[in-house]
Amino acid sequence: MWNPCRWGLLAAGLGALLACGGAATRRGDTVLFASGADLQSINPLFTVHPLARQVQRYVLLTTLVQYDSTMQVAPYLARRWAWSADGRRLTMTLSTEVRWHDGAPTTARDAAWTLAAGQNIGIGYPRLTDLAGLTAAAPDDSTLVLTFAAPPGRVPDVLTDLAILPHHLLDTVPLERLRQAAWHQAPVGNGPFRFVAHEPNRRWVFARNPAFPASLGGPPALARLVIAVVDEPMTKLAALAAGELDFAGIQPAHARFVAERPELRAVDYPLLFSVGIVFNARHPPFDALAARAAVAAALDRQAIVDGFTYGFATPGDSPIPPGVPAPGGPGRPRPVTAAGPPLSFELLTVGSGEAAMEQMLQAQLARHGMTVRIRQLELSAFLARVYGPAPDFDAAVLGTPGDLGLGYLAPLAELSGLRAPAGPAAVLRFIEDSVPVTIVYHARGLQGMNRRVQGVEFGLRGELATVSRWHVTP
Repeated sequence: MWNPCRWGLLAAGLGALLACGGAATRRGDTVLFASGADLQSINPLFTVHPLARQVQRYVLLTTLVQYDSTMQVAPYLARRWAWSADGRRLTMTLSTEVRWHDGAPTTARDAAWTLAAGQNIGIGYPRLTDLAGLTAAAPDDSTLVLTFAAPPGRVPDVLTDLAILPHHLLDTVPLERLRQAAWHQAPVGNGPFRFVAHEPNRRWVFARNPAFPASLGGPPALARLVIAVVDEPMTKLAALAAGELDFAGIQPAHARFVAERPELRAVDYPLLFSVGIVFNARHPPFDALAARAAVAAALDRQAIVDGFTYGFATPGDSPIPPGVPAPGGPGRPRPVTAAGPPLSFELLTVGSGEAAMEQMLQAQLARHGMTVRIRQLELSAFLARVYGPAPDFDAAVLGTPGDLGLGYLAPLAELSGLRAPAGPAAVLRFIEDSVPVTIVYHARGLQGMNRRVQGVEFGLRGELATVSRWHVTP
């Protein structure tokens, strides 16, 4: 029998923070948020993990600007800005009130250093292409001058995503050794929450920063935010129902169960997150466009949405999610090519369970004469084979967090081994014409949450966008 106290000790290691016995109210102003995997890295230069990126920009660190609830760019660390007449230079005035959690002031040098580090090809920042042609200078502590090779037309989306790092703690570390910096074990931030502890594959603990400036939102209402690593869906569901978790991503099949419990809510919301199949065009069979196009054309995306996501998604008829403007106008139809020899390939995926969606894909492709061998891997092994220096896969199921600037498209396309052109419109056309990846569906988020937590807004900005305003009812 499932025991909530035993789960709390063995699965999440939360100790006294858990209310063994199911009384969530005994935690007071501490909120537990479940993550299906560890945060990969707390450094925004290194991680593609969606929740980790949110923890970086909404919890531990700050970004230069942020999106408001209407998805318009709003001040954050940068309080105001102005463009030059030619549209190539952006001068930002930064807050002088924000301090790193060790007491040092946050300055424009921190921002300039972070942007320069992201441009270093050896770092491997996932949105490196978004920083191309950018020069950052800090003439004084509160002034950041960004010069672009060509007018971007608006404040670049990447400035809402790349959290600023502490120059005074990291600039003495050679960039090639930055991943090994001691900062990663005890990260010093400047955001609304301070780092308290990290137990690998168990939890991250953050505490209220009482000195966070009122101009940026002020100290959060919560005393603590705990990211609890719980990878098994039924364990998450049981812990949520028992009151041991306040938030947990749930499967569509469990939405009704959660909604029927008076102390819980089931919340679905739009996401910038797409699930697709990336093809390795470095070797057969997917070095041929005909093979890639054949798989893309054979998929019944609506059946996947109906049968696997229970309708909590949108078929991937375009590489970009609904609600995100497509640059250059309407997209093109998928290429139609002559049928070739029967395809046989291995499909990599993450997990160890039934692989329900992958089996649906397998069955759909079998009806078109294709033989698909599903191979499930543990996350680190999957990442090594798909993202490693010597990519070793035929095709892989990949979940990809997006962004309103479409900066995720080029790295996604280049996983195939094909070189994507510069610019969102050109990349979009490249994906439509060359099919380095085919999108199966654009996800919607589905969270179970305890009603004791108020002030919560989920949407395109992510689950933690309003975490500084969350509060707990008595």
